[in-house]
Amino acid sequence: MRVRRCPRACARAAPWVALILSVLTVLSAPAPWWPAPGADTGAGNAVPAGGDGGTPAVGRAWPVGARPRVLRGWEPPATVYGRGHRGVDLAAAPGAPVRAVAAGRVSFAGRVAGRGVVSVELAGTGDPPLRTTYEPVRVSVDEGDEVAAGEVVGEVEPTGSHCSAPCVHWGLLRGDAYLDPLTLLPPWLLHRGPPRLLPVLGVPVPR
Repeated sequence: MRVRRCPRACARAAPWVALILSVLTVLSAPAPWWPAPGADTGAGNAVPAGGDGGTPAVGRAWPVGARPRVLRGWEPPATVYGRGHRGVDLAAAPGAPVRAVAAGRVSFAGRVAGRGVVSVELAGTGDPPLRTTYEPVRVSVDEGDEVAAGEVVGEVEPTGSHCSAPCVHWGLLRGDAYLDPLTLLPPWLLHRGPPRLLPVLGVPVPR
């Protein structure tokens, strides 16, 4: 039986075939949640690395978007009742889904001073546990619900925000002490940008 040799065209097509297969492999791999087209994912103000020495970096998702713009950071007050900013304001369009940063139990879901508020006690974060808050939110969970990291707890309300632009105020407490919410996020999540395809080593660029 005579074996047919691959024509010269097959050899020229080989780099293209390898490149297409590598792209399909990347696209079919599991990926973290990404926002819908048009969601605000701009890089915001500079943020510190996750963890502050006392806050475990247990966060696995941003409350809104993939990497939302930080409109205003955490500004701890000099005294208990002093002026400051007890949380972080994240740019978010009205109606955008609001997600739990980490797994835990909903400790409050309702309205405070006319604003929808969701609080989640984070699992495995000590006694008293860390507690995240999100507002203004049109609540979609109930008190006592168990939520996973990245699970939707509501959507951004069009009114009730103290920001000049639509936003979500994200807070973090341990007991009555306010902490910087950004310290919940590990560095890989804090600085992650939109996904991109990387070059495949060893595969020549088709000409």
